[in-house]
Amino acid sequence: MNKSQLIDALAARIGDRRTAASAVDGLLSTIVETVKSGESVSLTGFGVFESRPRAARVGRNPRTGETVAVPAATVPAFRPGTGFRSAVGGVATAPAPRTAPKRSRAAAAAVEAPAKSAAATKAPTTTKSSAKSGAAKSQTTAAKATKATKTEDKKAGDKKADDKKAKGKSKKAAKK
Repeated sequence: MNKSQLIDALAARIGDRRTAASAVDGLLSTIVETVKSGESVSLTGFGVFESRPRAARVGRNPRTGETVAVPAATVPAFRPGTGFRSAVGGVATAPAPRTAPKRSRAAAAAVEAPAKSAAATKAPTTTKSSAKSGAAKSQTTAAKATKATKTEDKKAGDKKADDKKAKGKSKKAAKK
């Protein structure tokens, strides 16, 4: 939706296009002037318009690769409110927890199986060194499981190749 369509939608509710255009223009100019002066505009349930300072930094020209000094700047920003966020995205939820990097199914199963059995037999420890060694063990187990899976895949591939050769020989023998 662009500005003209917004005015048309508001005019359908109000009944007069000129009044709707005046209202949209007035609202936008007021927000711009307020944020420009360094204040924020907070619309409860909708969001907050504000300005944020950006520090000076060194950037790179993507074409030439040379470094370029980027000066400090103040930029406009918008933070959506909970009402707006829930209307757009459905039910507002807490951010998802960070997850570990994705592994293959075999590696994930190999890591989970020893971890489950170890947790069932041993009492949990609270020292950092034992936690680190447990993590190292699970990584080693995952590496071994991945290597074992690759070896099994390779053997299965060799078996398929052998089967194809045997079929070819039997066809040749049948022709003679």
